[in-house]
Amino acid sequence: MIVITGGAGFIGSYLQGKLRSRGEETVVSDWLGEAGKWRNLQRHAPLEIIPPESLESFLEENPSVTAIFHMGAISTTTATDGDLVWQSNVELSQKLWTWCARHGVRFIYASSAATYGAASRPEEFSDAPDRLDELHPLNLYGWSKHAFDQWVMHQLQKKAKAPPQWVGLKFFNVYGPNEYHKGAMISVVKGKYDEVRSGAPLRLFRSDVPGLPDGMQARDFIWVGDVVDVMLWLLDNSGVNGLFNCGTGVARTYLDLAHAVCDAAGVVRNVEFVDMPEKLRGQYQSYTCADMRRLKAAGYSRPFMSLEDGVAKYIKDYLSTPCPYY
Repeated sequence: MIVITGGAGFIGSYLQGKLRSRGEETVVSDWLGEAGKWRNLQRHAPLEIIPPESLESFLEENPSVTAIFHMGAISTTTATDGDLVWQSNVELSQKLWTWCARHGVRFIYASSAATYGAASRPEEFSDAPDRLDELHPLNLYGWSKHAFDQWVMHQLQKKAKAPPQWVGLKFFNVYGPNEYHKGAMISVVKGKYDEVRSGAPLRLFRSDVPGLPDGMQARDFIWVGDVVDVMLWLLDNSGVNGLFNCGTGVARTYLDLAHAVCDAAGVVRNVEFVDMPEKLRGQYQSYTCADMRRLKAAGYSRPFMSLEDGVAKYIKDYLSTPCPYY
């Protein structure tokens, strides 16, 4: 039995669907709420849905659990409640790690590229463990993910008992189906497609970095199916352990993305620039690009989908269909 925390969310529900298609028995720990998250599971319901507050007791009563994919977190980059974020993103992760170590259960968890903070050059996105203390996240969310990564390394350094397999994945800018409940945190691809459908120009933030032209802010955008392929590969390769980046290794500009959305939607390219909201200034990553060498060295060799192909797949196979869910 495999447990997926956050399994009704974006990446978690896509993973849930893939695991069920492989015949795995799965349990989701999440709240469905009232934002339609249940639709993320409508095509592949798990055996059970466990409220997060009941997860610890569930685990103690179910020794048949073989792996935990820990995707659940407060992922809003503008979150300000430090106590709640620490409790949800750090303390719960520590408890799950400790339980997996005690019971011999594999543990694969979501870290984040937000841990890299204001990094702006390719060499600054190294996932090497000895570079961890050099990182300076820009927001509370990124700091909480970084804090847990550091805690994990501390456990290893003091030779505390660890899960038989453990992997942290630093997700970069993921897009794809089942993200529709995320509100302001929805991917730029979905946001720009909604603008196209309304007939409005695609709006991009003006650059707040001196010398960087508008629209040239660049991110490592990765299709959700590629992210889940990495996680399934890890499940099939239990000897792989470590903290790894999970992106494509290619940075693409927001203007590239806007043009890809227009092209896939079959409309004329039409982009305008607007001022960046005050609350994002000083916390906005103008460049991200995953250094993927360590994951490749561990044996992962599958190609990642290009931005143009991924955007076209998202729009044509999901967003423009009557049921946009995976």
